[in-house]
Amino acid sequence: MAATKTSKEQRYDRQLRLWGDHGQEALENAHVCLINATATGTETLKNLVLPGIGAFTIVDGHTVSGEDVGNNFFLSSSSIGKNRAQAATELLQELNSDVSGNFVEENPDKLLDNDPEFFHRFTLVIGVQLPESTCLRLGSVLWSASVPFLVCKTYGLIGYMRLVVKEHTVIESHPDNALEDLRLDQPFAELKSHIQSYDLESMEKKDHSHTPWIIIVAKYLEKWLSEHNSQPPKNYKEKEAFRQLIRQGILKNDNDVPEDEENFEEAVKNVNTALNPTKIPTAVEDLINSEQCSNITSQSASFWVMLRAIKEFIQSEGNGSLPVRGTIPDMIADSQKFINLQNVYREKAMQDAAAVSKHVECILQSVGKPPESISEKDIRLFCKNASFLRVVCCRSLAEEYSVDSVNKDEITSYMDSPDSEMVLYLMLRAVDRFYQQHSRYPGVYNYQVEEDISKLKLCVNSLLQEYSLNVNIKDDYIHEFCRYGAAEPHTVAAFLGGSAAQEVIKIISHQFVPFNNTFIYNAMSQTSATFQL
Repeated sequence: MAATKTSKEQRYDRQLRLWGDHGQEALENAHVCLINATATGTETLKNLVLPGIGAFTIVDGHTVSGEDVGNNFFLSSSSIGKNRAQAATELLQELNSDVSGNFVEENPDKLLDNDPEFFHRFTLVIGVQLPESTCLRLGSVLWSASVPFLVCKTYGLIGYMRLVVKEHTVIESHPDNALEDLRLDQPFAELKSHIQSYDLESMEKKDHSHTPWIIIVAKYLEKWLSEHNSQPPKNYKEKEAFRQLIRQGILKNDNDVPEDEENFEEAVKNVNTALNPTKIPTAVEDLINSEQCSNITSQSASFWVMLRAIKEFIQSEGNGSLPVRGTIPDMIADSQKFINLQNVYREKAMQDAAAVSKHVECILQSVGKPPESISEKDIRLFCKNASFLRVVCCRSLAEEYSVDSVNKDEITSYMDSPDSEMVLYLMLRAVDRFYQQHSRYPGVYNYQVEEDISKLKLCVNSLLQEYSLNVNIKDDYIHEFCRYGAAEPHTVAAFLGGSAAQEVIKIISHQFVPFNNTFIYNAMSQTSATFQL
């Protein structure tokens, strides 16, 4: 067992650093369904099979054609005439022996007719190159079963993704520029007494130059507060004066020249970080005040139970603050001083998590669930990330497509610019409309491109009319989409497949924040945009 673990750690080393053991475990327990093994579909699966997704099932009733082989790396000329789901599954499985691959030789519409519950069993469903009618049917089946649905389409030089998820909770959102949680504006008792244990005035030179900058700032902040009516430095001018105060503390040699004390320089540099007021971020406050947090039932996800426990903690032990995160940044200091300071924060974080844990236990009992249904480990992780919690709620496809609830404002606001990616969204919708009327996409047969242009123009106009959209779409776009002939170029499919797999991993691991809810990629101009539709 130990040997396989090390080989696994070696194989997945980079991703383990990204999303940790628990993220990898979530990935290995997931079963993803891909509908249609087109170039986009197989590129997406490739990027899930390589990092070790547990299982995948491909649903596809098509047989492999020469065109498929021309743009899909996961089909070969010997696959022509075979079922596409089977051929792609065999080749994808070769990428990672840990992954279990299955296929169903069936058209998704047939499955929706005969066994719609087939789709309930998956962690997530990816629908690729689907006509609008199938998308809407499948979307409503998955929405009612709360199964996340990712719609992907490569159409000529355009890539499109739509995420449909009722409620997606994120504990580890991994923000790029997270503020440190140092509590110097309201130090807890243990931190106060640790700061008191330092006396910068009477220290030896060696100790003085190895005191962590957090202690230095805290010491000078005490001094500042005593001289400024307990008000911390707020504006630029005051912060500059505060930095000057710290600089004066640098030891001087016999010639009255300041010594080279890097820790003091570090303290000066980190004044802004250190003076960040301890407060609950607005996004988290909104979640705490939400309906889901107030009304916990036996059906509530553990995310909401833990958030409710944090709310109770804030009102009692937390004195209006979230639990202490328990981490401090790296800094110039001798090892012992750094470890001692780190332990002060770490132990306080453990105490806070234990207090939250008691609240979790009471809440679980009140809704008739066993206290062990949420582990201590999960509670600690939740407390550590309490400042970065996020919830993504997408609208359903039915809401987006219905005349009564279409997001007209969002569409119109972007259409001020005639070349906004929103034009591409409307064109993709018009192309779907063309398909419904003619059972094929515009420009599929080269000799019909000219007459398809006028037909597609009618579709564009009827779409705009139906949604009462007073916007203008240039003829260039209509010509361009007819020229595409619904082709799926491999380069665009590969880009979209990489992006789609990344979103799937975010959903499965509940880490990082997925987009909400529509993503459009324009390969001509190398631009992309996200819209809430």
